[in-house]
Amino acid sequence: MAEGPPRGRTPSPGPGGTPGPPSPRAAGAAAGSAGAQSPPAAASKWVRLNVGGTYFVSTRQTLCREPKSFLCRLCCQEGPELGSDKDETGAYLIDRDPTYFGPILNYLRHGKLIINKELAEEGVLEEAEFYNIASLVRLVKERIRDNENRTSQGPVKHVYRVLQCQEEELTQMVSTMSDGWKFEQLISIGSSYNYGNEDQAEFLCVVSRELNNSTNGIVKEPSEKAKILQERGSRM
Repeated sequence: MAEGPPRGRTPSPGPGGTPGPPSPRAAGAAAGSAGAQSPPAAASKWVRLNVGGTYFVSTRQTLCREPKSFLCRLCCQEGPELGSDKDETGAYLIDRDPTYFGPILNYLRHGKLIINKELAEEGVLEEAEFYNIASLVRLVKERIRDNENRTSQGPVKHVYRVLQCQEEELTQMVSTMSDGWKFEQLISIGSSYNYGNEDQAEFLCVVSRELNNSTNGIVKEPSEKAKILQERGSRM
């Protein structure tokens, strides 16, 4: 009785000396081995930056939020147009101050300008211009301009006056108030004398005005209308 080939041995070559096709199990194992060697696709979305010796990690989506920016050209359009060296860890080398890069990166992340008190806004503006982020440049310039206007105006000062008047004069006095004078407080001081058969109530009216039209803290003379008002209401 003829015996078959021993178990575990490779089948004999086919006609012409060529080996036969591999078994399905062997083909599947080879495909699985080749797939395990390919890197995961998700790893490419993260970018490592070495800014002046400080490392930052962000996504390509964040860095490419401004299509014309330096960071977008560096990380999303890498090629002969804009080349950059990398360090031994594979991070892009950027020779800029890392102190002011934080506000730049955070703006790309959430679209808001947040600057710590210890950072100068001019430094953030300089970096925004270098990275060519036009929307951030406009935003920082507006903040600097607002701060300069607020500083030039200085603290708001007020001058106060107290006017004494009778009850029947109160409505007219308040309604004719002008030249920036504003009503602050009304204080009743009772009745000081009788006029006919009725008591005349007396009031103290406190008014104020900003010193924006004054020089060296000295208020300018009021207009004729204000003088008439003061003469009518003031009894002090």
